[in-house]
This record gives sequence, C-alpha cells and structure tokens, in this order.
Amino acid sequence: MTQSGSGSFGDAAGEMADETEVEVPVEGASASAGQPDAAADLPSDTTSDPGDRDDISGVDTWLEEGGPLEPEDVAEVETAEGGVAASADVQLAERTADLQRLQAEYANYRKRVDRDRQLTTENATYRVLAPIIEVLDTIDRAREHEEIDGGFKAVADQLTGVVTNLGLTRFGEPGDPFDPNLHEALSHLGTDPEVDVVTCKHIAKAGYKIGDRVVRAAQVLVVDPVDA
Repeated sequence: MTQSGSGSFGDAAGEMADETEVEVPVEGASASAGQPDAAADLPSDTTSDPGDRDDISGVDTWLEEGGPLEPEDVAEVETAEGGVAASADVQLAERTADLQRLQAEYANYRKRVDRDRQLTTENATYRVLAPIIEVLDTIDRAREHEEIDGGFKAVADQLTGVVTNLGLTRFGEPGDPFDPNLHEALSHLGTDPEVDVVTCKHIAKAGYKIGDRVVRAAQVLVVDPVDA
C-alpha cells in the first residue's frame, strides 16, 4: 500500500508541474490585451531626427540642446544685430539733420529780427529828425554870417549835439569828390585846374544821414577838371 500511495503522489506532482509551465511568447507577436505596447505610448516625434525639423533655427537648437554655435548660426545673430545698429544709425542721422535744420532756421530768425529791429529804429529816428533838418539849415546860415552868439549859440550847439547822439550825421564839405549817391549838383561853376575829378566847390545845404541811410543829399555847386 505504501508503494501505491507514493506512486499516486508522484503522478499528481508531475501533472501540476506540467500545468504551471510558463509559455514562451512567440517573437513578433503582439502584446496581450492586458499589457499595451510601451512603444505605442511614446510620442511619434521622439524617434525623429532633430535635424529634420525645419522650423527650428540653429540658434534655437543651440539654446535647447546646449551645443556650440555653427558658423551660419553666428552669421544669423550678427545679421540681426547689424540690422538694429543700421536702424539706429539712420535714426541718429535723421535727428542730427533735423537739429541742424532747426539751428539754421533759428539763426536766420534772429538775423531777421535784428535787422527788422534796426530798421524800425532807423525809421522812427528818421521821422523825428527829418523835420529838424530845416532848423539845422537855419543854424548853418546863421553861422556863415556870424550871427550866432550868446544864448542862441548855446541853444544851437545843444541841438546839434542832441541830433548827433540820436544818429543823425552831417556830411558835405567843400573839396569833396562829387558822389551822385550823396550829393545833388545844383550848378556847375566851370572848370578848375586844381581838381582831377568833379568836385564840390560850394555847399548850399549840408547833407544828413542816419547810419548808411541818406536822409537828405547835400546840395552842392561843382567844378569840373580841365581835361574833362
């Protein structure tokens, strides 16, 4: 009985071993329904070559991968920086030209204002002093006849000093070369061997001017040279 029992136990153990034997999967077979394929869960682009991505520049690749810049990548950076520098230079040149134009306009404005101010002053002085010229002519005739003395002489001298300080200057003396811009010839007295050009021989009325502006031309009598 002992041998038969042992044989029965051995046969049962052998059957259990056959039932628990691990089945070897066949190469190329798909995974079971309970265990999905790991490669199927990976992103499709993880197996692609980074160099095949056309939308990423060399600089971006360098930033992402930490690799060295290629020569074309350096050229790309320099081109971008050069464009910014060129734009800044253009703007600087435009602003400089605007500033120079503004300075020129301001300088012209100052010159125009100064010229207008001077002209206004001369016009005001002319309006004030022009009527006084006739009084100065009377004083000159009185001096020629030696009729100025005493208080009248003091008044005449004071009036002459006032108009001179206001810018009215007297011109026209015997012996001056005749200048049609400054003199008005009332008559010719003939020829004079002592002169080489037409010369003022006698001053009928003195001339007056304010600055370079002639208020009244000198009225003169002239003589001509002998060779004329």
